Amino acid sequence: MKRFFCRQEDVKTLKKNLAIAVAVFSIATTGHAQVVQDNPKQLQGIDVVEHLGDYIPLDLTFVNSEGDSVRLDNYFQQGKPVLLVLAYYECPMLCTLVLNGVTNGLQSLPWMPGKQFQVVTVSIDPNEGPELAAQKKQRYLDALNKPGMQPGGWDFLVGAESQSRALANALGFQYYYDEEQEMWAHPAVIFVLTEDGKISRYLYGIAFKENDLRLALLEASQGKIGNTLDRLILYCYHYNPDSQSYVPFALNLMKVGGIATVLILGVFVGILLIKDKKRS
Repeated sequence: MKRFFCRQEDVKTLKKNLAIAVAVFSIATTGHAQVVQDNPKQLQGIDVVEHLGDYIPLDLTFVNSEGDSVRLDNYFQQGKPVLLVLAYYECPMLCTLVLNGVTNGLQSLPWMPGKQFQVVTVSIDPNEGPELAAQKKQRYLDALNKPGMQPGGWDFLVGAESQSRALANALGFQYYYDEEQEMWAHPAVIFVLTEDGKISRYLYGIAFKENDLRLALLEASQGKIGNTLDRLILYCYHYNPDSQSYVPFALNLMKVGGIATVLILGVFVGILLIKDKKRS
């Protein structure tokens, strides 16, 4: 079980250390504290319980940035993996950091949202409306700066608490409303799902490396997106929960290296045989 709040830390240590780290990070970043007090009851409300291999409910209904009612399955069952973010649009700090991290990671990807994969952001605040979603969407589409990208490639949704809570529960995303701070306390994590809504990977923190996003999307698509080299790279890497990143898989690297060596030797021997035949 992993806990993350505001920064990329594996919270298997003391809860007191987590509260201090969050406070320091929040003050340094925003000038005011988005603080979880040193209170075990409060900390118990923030968690990620991984449900890898489970399916999210695709019949949930939300409202998009145009004000139209949409079902979650509109973004699935299209032969593309889905990158899903739970956030809220008036978040004073953490959600912005997470969304900025997603944007930075996607900028260097050679793939286009809406073409090879889908990105969906869902607000956990039931009081937010489509106007806020539209503002947030425009901001991040401008920041992403992918010429030719269709607006529907990254959609921003709002909806009733019953819908966002059901989605969060299926993902194992535990959060709560802090009455004293007047803000939603939540983990820093994004989700990669298969085209049929199966949870494929959790990526934690506020910075997401292009390589991790690429491999997670490849993994969720079962190699359907990307080229042969991408699929070869996926074969040589696997996700390491300890480092929360994709790392080289030594055995598969050795297999690929062995095959490459055999092919190179085969080509070399073939060239020698051809030259010898010509001389004869």
